[in-house]
Amino acid sequence: MVIVDDDSLVRRALGAYIAAAEGMHVVGEAEDGDVAADVVVRSAADVALVDLRMPHVGGLEATIAILAVKPDTKVIGITTMATAEAVIPVLRAGAAGYLVKDSSPDEITDAIRAVYRGTGALSPAVTGQLIRALQTAESGALRLPTESEKLSAREAETVQYLAAGQSNGEIARSMHVSEGTVKAHLSNIMLKWNARDRVQVLITAARFGLVSFR
Repeated sequence: MVIVDDDSLVRRALGAYIAAAEGMHVVGEAEDGDVAADVVVRSAADVALVDLRMPHVGGLEATIAILAVKPDTKVIGITTMATAEAVIPVLRAGAAGYLVKDSSPDEITDAIRAVYRGTGALSPAVTGQLIRALQTAESGALRLPTESEKLSAREAETVQYLAAGQSNGEIARSMHVSEGTVKAHLSNIMLKWNARDRVQVLITAARFGLVSFR
């Protein structure tokens, strides 16, 4: 794990969260985006937490630079800005997740595990705004699902918890099932809806009128 943030106190706090999590450790730090890619390459980090607002080279540019030289790195943007305008550019640049800085230690470490596994992670604080923005941009009209797109009751319940910003573990606890069962539900939903990730699942759910973000 590499932490990229111009605030040394933030780097220290994030480092403490990561050090306390099983199977995680910080292998490098950078205080600005201009050296982030070099630190990631030298440390061979799997995941990079990148602040989006830094004084010289910002997180968006740092994300692009990191993925240009080490495309298998999972980048998580982290910032105080919980807006779609801040989220969408960094996701389009290839980031695997986005967190706000007031996320709890568990939310941060859960997000790191999620992106490492390839499932992506979004802070609940920005999920609704992101889906609204993407819906507007794509002018997605409401429609009914076809027979092959219809969900089972438990799959539909999974989507509701996903729309509330819950992680797989939280969904499992809410539904009183195992995390493996939640993953199976999500895989079935993605297959039925031809969705490649959780964000596309939520966009499709909104178009089917199954969830709303107001």
